[in-house]
This record gives sequence, structure tokens and C-alpha cells, in this order.
Amino acid sequence: MGADRPEGVRDPLAEAVVPAPPAGPRPGAGPAVAVVGGGIAGLAAACALAERDVDVVVYEREDSLGGRLRGWETTLRDGSPATMTRGFHAFFRQYYNLRGLLRRADPGLDGLVPLADYPLVHRDGPRDRFSGLPSTPPWNAAVLAATSPSFPLRDLARVNVPAALQLLDVDVPGVYERLDHLSARDLLAAVRFPPRARHLAFEVFTRSFFADPGRLSAAELAVMFHLYFLGSSEGLVFDVPASPFPQALWDPLERHLVKLGARFRTGDPVEGVYPGRTRRFAVRCGPGEGGPGAEYDGVVLAADPPGIRRLVAASPGLGDAGWRDRLGRLASAPPFLVSRYWLDRPVRPHRPAFLGTAGYTALDNVSVLDRYEDEARGWARRTGGSVVELHAYSLPEGCDAEHERVRLWEQAVSVYPELGAAGVVDARHELRADCPLFAPGSHRDRCGVSTPDPYLVLAGDHVRTDLPVALMEQAATSGLLAANALLSRWGREGHTLWTVPRRGRSAPLRSLARWARHTPR
Repeated sequence: MGADRPEGVRDPLAEAVVPAPPAGPRPGAGPAVAVVGGGIAGLAAACALAERDVDVVVYEREDSLGGRLRGWETTLRDGSPATMTRGFHAFFRQYYNLRGLLRRADPGLDGLVPLADYPLVHRDGPRDRFSGLPSTPPWNAAVLAATSPSFPLRDLARVNVPAALQLLDVDVPGVYERLDHLSARDLLAAVRFPPRARHLAFEVFTRSFFADPGRLSAAELAVMFHLYFLGSSEGLVFDVPASPFPQALWDPLERHLVKLGARFRTGDPVEGVYPGRTRRFAVRCGPGEGGPGAEYDGVVLAADPPGIRRLVAASPGLGDAGWRDRLGRLASAPPFLVSRYWLDRPVRPHRPAFLGTAGYTALDNVSVLDRYEDEARGWARRTGGSVVELHAYSLPEGCDAEHERVRLWEQAVSVYPELGAAGVVDARHELRADCPLFAPGSHRDRCGVSTPDPYLVLAGDHVRTDLPVALMEQAATSGLLAANALLSRWGREGHTLWTVPRRGRSAPLRSLARWARHTPR
């Protein structure tokens, strides 16, 4: 069964994920669904349901939508209004389902702007960049290895070729059966990539999962490399929001959903989900709400890992014991810190909008927001300053926030020395620990979209989809899959999703990898 290729899907090998045909009777009255969580996953589910005439109510504990990409207003010490967020996010071109979600309210994706390049620099000096590479695998990897200072010829001779070939034979979910018991660090050690290449070409990306390579599944690393580099011909080009997240992304999407009839209850944390009296579920929002709560025919649980754990623990009637136990074991990644500084002078003109770093104990990247975001650019032009954001992933559990802020700033100054002379007009810091951890051996235990109750579904970047997706695209994909599961049971047509190829692009290279895997050495 074919599917029309939507705008933005340029890879000829990209695959359509066609929904299952409607399996249940179409109810006489339109079904009502509660979506618990107003982040990417919840908004994707809400759109997919509302577009099929389902009555949708989105519950969000924060005062604004977007989940980890939400924004909130603040006032700087100089009196300027500003929007604070939890930091830089890259919208890669192969995020087909996320970009399709945003196109519902912004058909031309005018709220995004491209970044032409994002260099990666190691503390010891080597620098890599991804501009100018061919977009089609495996030529992108070959040119990177041939031109990068991180892949010196003498070190390339030591690479374990049979182990490296496994990165060309990524099939989902099969790769988890082969590699999930290993850590990303184990896989990198087995491949014997040059040490600097490990830092610049791999560890920069693994830490984007908010975990040290020793705590990240090797299968997740392989899928990540497939999604961004070896499995897609979209290239390593990405876009960023041209305005703060609310203005660029969530306000337009909220308006679109309201036109479809969806309703929002922000600043309203859900206390629990219980059996309803006249419908299948009752959603209760805290002690101030009278009665058992509003009732619904279906529920999408789209909260973050801590929220899911709390909600399931407070809702004893949900699911069965095994499912509840698995969600109770859903692990959160180590803490991460986002520090944003409004400075009284500009950084040097040649500084890129985004710089990835490696070899530092805290600093993972530096963004200069006034290079691409209109609000930050306006402040910088008025004041003659700049807006700089620093990220530190995988910090120690129970770390001291002030110590980490100081350490992060000092390392940023070592990368951009002009920061040391700048005066800080104001600063904001966000230390959080609410992202999922994909630890070695955890994939089999991860819950999927379906649950023991056919009218209760899960969505979020922690949810197993058995597709080669990650991070924000994982969230959007799971939300659409969750909606499709409910739509099918109510006799409604689902939505077609898109993904990068679900296995390595080259049949000969896949065969070579399998031969290497099964050949005794």
C-alpha cells in the first residue's frame, strides 16, 4: 500500500508507516479523550485525534505548553522582558513526524531558520564541522573520515572493521537484540575508533541523550548514528526556532487545535486516573476539584518519566501489575544544566551560532542566541550585548547547583575567552533531571504505546516505538502512534507516519556486516 510523500520528505528511501485499518465499531457519539501532558508527544496525539473529530482535552501541569520545550516570561535586571526556556534544540530535517506536526499550524515552517554549520571542538584543539559533506551515506562518512583531523590515517588503520560494519546494518528492533546489552562506550572501544573521533563524532551525540556513554545503550548509539548519519540522506543539517519556543511553535499549534475544538487545562496537574461512572475513565486534578473528575472514553498518558511514575502510582486501577512495575522502573537520566547569560558586550563576530564541545568535564555546547533568535537579537541590538547559553549534560547525581554553574562558566571562558571580560547583565539557570535514561539492557523492559487497557495509551520520548527515531522525533512519533491506536478502535482512519529507512541503506553493506558478524575471528 503506497502513501503520498509529504512535503519535506526528500530521502527516496524514507519509509511510510501506514496505520492499521479501523478495527472497532464507530461509536454513535464522538469519543472524548484526555491527553495528560502538553509536550510534543501530547500535542501530536491531540492533533491526530482532533483531526478525526475526537473531543480532546489536554491537561498540562505547567502554565504553558511545550513540555521540555516550553517557555516562560521573565524580566531582566535592566527591565527588559525576556522568554526563558530550557535551551537549544536542533530540528533535524529527518524529524519527519515532528516537522509534520508543526506544519499543521505553520505550513511553510516559517518559524524555523537553518543553521548552515555547527562545528565541534575538542578541549585539546581538534575541530570538526559537518558543512560541505555529501548528504548520502556512506559517502558522508567516507568524506568525514578522509578530511577530519579526528581520523588520522595511522589511527584509522587500527579500526576494528568488522565491528565498525555493524553501524551499517542497523535494523529496528533487531539491533537491540544484538547490542542493547552493551554500553555505547563498550561499542566505541570495540570499534577502536581514534580517541578524538570518539569524542567529536560520537560522544558529543551520545551526551545529547543526557547520559555518559558508559550509561547509554550501544543499540541507542547505533540507532542514533543511523538516524542522523548513516541511514538518512537528509544530511546533518538542522533548523532552529527563529523566535522563542512559545511564539515560534506552541502558540500557533494551540490556535490550530482550538479551531479543531480541542480544549486546554494548563497549570492543572492531574492527580490520578480512575474508573469512571458513565465513561471508561475519570481524570481528577487535585484536591480543589469537586467530585471524581471529568470523564473520558480514552486517555493518552504523555507525561515525562517522573510524571508518569507519580501518576501511575496514584492511579491503582490503571493497567496490570506487570505493566505498572515496568513503568515504576522507568529511569531518569542524570541531571543537566542550562545557563543563559545576557552580557554587556558581544562575543567575537566569527563565533558560530552553535558550538559542540568535547573533552570538558561539564561544558557540552555553547549557543549564541542573538545569531538566530529574534528576541535575543533585538535585546543585543538595543544594548550592544549578546545572549549566550551553555549546556552541561550528565552531571553527578545530587550535584551542587552553584558549583556546577561556576564550573560551566569557567569552561566556557576557556573556549570563548572574551566571556571573561564581559559583564553579566542577568542570568537564568535551569537544573533538571526529567529526561529518560536508555541504559544498557533496558530496551526489553520499556513500555510501548499499547497498554493492558485498549483505551489507555502511552506517548513520550521514553516510549518504545520499534522505529529508528530519537529525542523530539521519538516524542512526536509516539504521540501519533498513540492516537492511531485509539482511532482504530473507534472505527476511524489513522494517520500515516514517516521514518528514515528501518534498516541499513545498502544491501551489499548489510550482507558484509552480517558476514563479519558471523565469521569466527
